Amino acid sequence: MSSLTWAKPRTSSVPGGARRAAGWPLALICAAQFVLQLDFSIVNVALPSIQAELHVTAASLQWIITGYALTYGSLLLTGGRIGDLAGHRRMLLAGLVLFGLTSLAAGLATSFAVLVVARFAQGASAALVAPSALAVLTGMYREGPARTRALSIFQAATAGGATAGIVLGGLLTSYIGWRAIFLVNPPIIAVLAAALPRLLPRDAGQGRTRLDVAGAALVTLSVTSLIYGLSEGEDHGFTAPQAVAAFALAVLLGCLFVRAERRAAAPILPFSIFADPARRAALGAMLLMGGVLAGYLYFISLYLQDSLGFSALQAGLALVPATATVMATSMFLTRRLLPKLGVKRMLLLGLVSIGLGQAWLSQITAGGSYEVNVLAGVMLTAFGLGLAFPTVSIAVTAGIPARQQGVAGGLFVTAQQVGAAAGLAVLATIADSRTRAAHGSLVAGYRLSFLVAAGLIAVAAAIVLIQLRRTTATPRPTVPATPAGTPAASAAVPPHPVTVGAPKAEPADQCPLVRCGLGGDVHL
Repeated sequence: MSSLTWAKPRTSSVPGGARRAAGWPLALICAAQFVLQLDFSIVNVALPSIQAELHVTAASLQWIITGYALTYGSLLLTGGRIGDLAGHRRMLLAGLVLFGLTSLAAGLATSFAVLVVARFAQGASAALVAPSALAVLTGMYREGPARTRALSIFQAATAGGATAGIVLGGLLTSYIGWRAIFLVNPPIIAVLAAALPRLLPRDAGQGRTRLDVAGAALVTLSVTSLIYGLSEGEDHGFTAPQAVAAFALAVLLGCLFVRAERRAAAPILPFSIFADPARRAALGAMLLMGGVLAGYLYFISLYLQDSLGFSALQAGLALVPATATVMATSMFLTRRLLPKLGVKRMLLLGLVSIGLGQAWLSQITAGGSYEVNVLAGVMLTAFGLGLAFPTVSIAVTAGIPARQQGVAGGLFVTAQQVGAAAGLAVLATIADSRTRAAHGSLVAGYRLSFLVAAGLIAVAAAIVLIQLRRTTATPRPTVPATPAGTPAASAAVPPHPVTVGAPKAEPADQCPLVRCGLGGDVHL
């Protein structure tokens, strides 16, 4: 995957109605991703209400977040591999149904213990959904303009769900109650579960291949220990005995996992995935971007509420311009620039914008304003995220065979989640230390956290430069899978190989409007 090349769209006789029908699978997958991201952020707003009604301590309350993060982050690779073996559509549907049932259990919980157990189960079911959703999407669209557009829309749904969760969480908690943040999921999932089997293409899976149980157990326990150690380190300090023990166990289990995978006939994580420099660069950048993004959202929300006096709902609404920027950049700009600039330049451009945004936010003041101190910083950050996130997802999944797309999807989301857990823990600790040194100045802590985040982005840029110093980093086209709903006449057209430097034969299912810029298989 050293070279990403796109063919120029050509005219086609595919009816517009069939093309619109082919967009429904993408819409459903993006809706599933939207629901997952909605649930990530919607819970945070309701924590005070949950604490008051269920009479729990602040220390216990964190298990509503930590419990979900533990099972979700630790089971992503296993969930992706199970999808590869059993079929991604099947795992996507099963995960969504389980997610709906566990959401219902959380919303009807009669005690704090029941709620926490439901949150653990929610995280486990989400770990089945996320990698399979990405695998189904990459399996439906050929590498090139079609997949770029689909992944851009997918990442836009991710950004939209995250901000919608903050706004919707404030509304539901204020006017209905905290239980509504969980009970909003089952009706949506019921609609998705009814539509997915009809509209998504079947995939056979690998029925004769057995799951690498030892590898799955080791990687799950290793990531669990790591996330638990980060959570304990954030709460009690990274030198606390429980944090040190968790980190030591994570390293030990990680070493055992590497050893087991090298000996396994069908490893859960084939190390050949890391052979491509563009994929290594993308995963390294995602680890650091995940940490910066988690810290950025956390600290900017605190600054808006603690220093500028915004309510939780107002803080969510204040991030809507940034969310709109991420979505617009992902859907309309990234897919046009990526064929021209390639992975390396796109990642660097996105990282520079994110770094500038974090540097801007590092200048916030206690007596500042949203328009002067916040808006430009979040817009720069959002613009960079809109460029970088789709590019990373394309680089990670390009050139991966269909039998490993679930693992690739799990690896992509794992990098983001582990990066988020590590980044937030480290940045929160740094901010807290700075606040104490500045005689209780919260803004001083926030400023330093944003400055350190800018430094992490610089490290991510260095990783990209080092890994891709001798590559053009553009995705290699492969034989496509046909999107669900594509008419038989289009499906019968044989694939056309793309040869660099020669006239390029074009697929017959491209957009008939050459100047529309979509260049993909579907219109929504």
